[in-house]
Amino acid sequence: MEDNFIRFTKKKEYLICIDSDGCAMDTMDLKHKKCFGPCMIKEWSLESHADEIQKSWNEVNLYTRTRGINRFQGLARALRETDSKYGEIPGIDELEHWAESTDELSERSLQRAASDPGITEEGRLILNKALSWSRAVNDAIDRIPDDEKKPFTGVRDALEAAGRKADIAIVSSANRKAVEDEWSRYGLLTFTDILLTQKDGSKAACIGRLLEKGYDRSHALMAGDAPGDARAAGKNGIFFYPVLVGHEEESWKEFKNEALARLTDETYAGAYQKKKLDEFWSNL
Repeated sequence: MEDNFIRFTKKKEYLICIDSDGCAMDTMDLKHKKCFGPCMIKEWSLESHADEIQKSWNEVNLYTRTRGINRFQGLARALRETDSKYGEIPGIDELEHWAESTDELSERSLQRAASDPGITEEGRLILNKALSWSRAVNDAIDRIPDDEKKPFTGVRDALEAAGRKADIAIVSSANRKAVEDEWSRYGLLTFTDILLTQKDGSKAACIGRLLEKGYDRSHALMAGDAPGDARAAGKNGIFFYPVLVGHEEESWKEFKNEALARLTDETYAGAYQKKKLDEFWSNL
């Protein structure tokens, strides 16, 4: 297995980690409404309640404080609600257990769990269905027209400015190929130093390993649009910069014009960080 951290070396004194879907790329709503939810409905033959289930999926993954949850954790939550409202989902307990206990929320980990000789038959079935669903989601995302998967206005300018002062890491829980394709298409990968996705570990774990390269925690920041991004930053003791849902262009403008300077002149801590966190939580 390739370890992306081995080849990465610290070049600058500052580290900026950036989420992809819904933060840098205007793709989050699109993927959940056209790919994640519909693929779950198809995989579990839930067409008779499609509208209600899609609405519930959107609430969990887009419009509440669980926004940005890992795809497999989101799937487990959605199927649990489906089980309680619309009909039994065999093996839901096993899927929930895996999603809550695994060290790696990825297809690779899911495949290993489904092959465990100690798992129940229902557990094996639902884990294999979850794997099939995830692959179908990836295929559906690939089929979205390229001109619908765009970065938010201001991202390119912000990355260019940030890259002059900091090492830039994409830290995403999405599928690597999708992130790589989307960032490459708009020439954004050239402003980054490392790409980390679901197979590299959780966002918190990825940030932790990056910090091991020698960055001072007060010189590191995570930019994201979801509570999981804020928690990953908090767990590692680094700053969090929110890209506010519905105000992404303004957020990236402020990042370039104010937040970046505050990080490097060491005035980010205290009142400014509190202000940004208050804005973030009140906006969800």
